[in-house]
Amino acid sequence: MRQNINLEAGNGAYGQRTAEDYIKQMDPNILTQLEPSQLEEIRRLLREAIPRPSPKIVDLRFVVDLLFSRFYIVLFVGKDRRRKLRKPSLLDPITYVGNLVSVIILLIGFNLTVSATLLLVLYLLKSLLGIDFSPEHFPDALHRLIK
Repeated sequence: MRQNINLEAGNGAYGQRTAEDYIKQMDPNILTQLEPSQLEEIRRLLREAIPRPSPKIVDLRFVVDLLFSRFYIVLFVGKDRRRKLRKPSLLDPITYVGNLVSVIILLIGFNLTVSATLLLVLYLLKSLLGIDFSPEHFPDALHRLIK
């Protein structure tokens, strides 16, 4: 008989669960048939498989509500504790080119966003201070025509 695993049962949140929380959910008939060495190996594998949260420098989470859908955005910055399973030299050439194109597009987009914001702030500052770099240009000519 198969049991449904309730992730909210036991010690609470998913990240706070232990190997024993999962072992307690096993069928008692199967649990009694396991040898102590088998049970210890299951515990070891569960301890390795259960995610352990690591401290994050940046933990930014927010939701964007649009008219037709709702999206959530999560940004974590912290030390990379994942196992290094693939080496960059062994990447598929198509994957490498795709990653390179993605990075270039993201950098160009970030650069354009920062540049546009900076230019807007400088223009608003210039207008606030009343500085006119090109007298008798379009706005001034337009005001003369209207008067």
